Amino acid sequence: MRTRIALLAVALCIVSAPPAQAAETDTHLEGQLPSGAAYMMDVPADWNGAVLLYSHGYRAAGWPNPAQNAPDSATLDKLLDQGYALIGSSYATNGWAVTDAVPDQLATLDLFTEKFGTARRTVAWGTSYGGLVTTTLAERHADRFDGSLSMCGLVQGGIANWNSTLDPVFALKALLAPDSGIPLTGFADQARAQSAAQTLTTKVTAAQQTAEGRARIALAAALHNIPGYNDPTQTEPAPTDWDAQQANQYAALQGLLQLPAFSWRQEAESRAGGNMSWNTGVDYTAMLHRSPLFKEVTELYRKAGLSLRTDLTALNRAPRVSADPPAVRWMRDTSAFKGRLTDPQLNIHTTGDALIPVQAESAYRRAAAAGGSGRLLRQAYVDAPGHCTFTPGEMIGALDTLEHRLDTGRWDTSPGSLNARAELADPANEPRYVTYRPAAYPRPYDLAHPATTRP
Repeated sequence: MRTRIALLAVALCIVSAPPAQAAETDTHLEGQLPSGAAYMMDVPADWNGAVLLYSHGYRAAGWPNPAQNAPDSATLDKLLDQGYALIGSSYATNGWAVTDAVPDQLATLDLFTEKFGTARRTVAWGTSYGGLVTTTLAERHADRFDGSLSMCGLVQGGIANWNSTLDPVFALKALLAPDSGIPLTGFADQARAQSAAQTLTTKVTAAQQTAEGRARIALAAALHNIPGYNDPTQTEPAPTDWDAQQANQYAALQGLLQLPAFSWRQEAESRAGGNMSWNTGVDYTAMLHRSPLFKEVTELYRKAGLSLRTDLTALNRAPRVSADPPAVRWMRDTSAFKGRLTDPQLNIHTTGDALIPVQAESAYRRAAAAGGSGRLLRQAYVDAPGHCTFTPGEMIGALDTLEHRLDTGRWDTSPGSLNARAELADPANEPRYVTYRPAAYPRPYDLAHPATTRP
């Protein structure tokens, strides 16, 4: 473990530190930006000249909001040993905070440059919601970065995310509680959002006790592409163990109901000024047929003696949810992508992610192809359940792969190369990169496809 000198900087205007190359000891700085966001910087005495700007994941209102400059302490220590400078901020607010996160991250980079000089290389990287922040930085502030790494990122963008979060709860309500009047959008406050979540959760919990209910829950999970093995604590089901897969999806849906689909939506709606998602015109029959979970759904419906066609007809006839145009515009302007990269970006994703399903990568690949930057984008996949459940070696291996691209101008993202780099960085954990191509994202939305820019 490195010994660090802790220096507290409480404002941007303090005297600049000497260049890190000349420092005799490792330097650790913490302080506050003018926005109120906290920042954190670690610069090793043997700084290699590269700085990594880390964007952290989603933190809900009321959660602790410390500054963070790496995904975890083990990864931080390994990267400091390699000579990297690591910086990051807390963002001034919690929640769907992209309008705070982007300027706060840029201000953190400015402060680093003021204190330590201009880096020879600057890389933006981040996890989960931080992947959205990272890609926003890469697309909209390309002059500040040499490359970017999004890990388990929300790279489908904000509108696609909220549309796809709407689909499973719409199906649950339509099939399990059609006359309940449970609101799915337009929450005036957190209390109303949480009340709606609890009411629908009660219905889903009861439905899980019957074969018919389990089949319908599986259908809802398929609309969000929730995998049947999505948490490291689960035992991996056999490929045709539909019951075990459905039980795992049910557990993930419980989490979706408790936080993202209602509570986190309400916070995002409060920023956007209304409901930013819709399902008008959506053909749920076609969506289900495209889902990689279609076979599971058909088998569970057959086992329950239910007609899938009848339920899909009911789902397609259920009253739809319309968006508020000003809210759509706000989300489009702040949280949608053009797919126009100027510098290389590498994305990595676990295959068993229930929160941000791996199909999000297909959405950004689609945008980058239309935006003319497909050659700058590469995506790689870790065969593992869970959200952001990478080992330190898998993350550092991805970073080393991006560095190789920046050094040579050539991508080398084969699973073999990624695993070799990951093992070198972290011999204690077996790397799990595999050849994989995710299915298409159910409802992509980006600014490179004009037809997707209107509800």
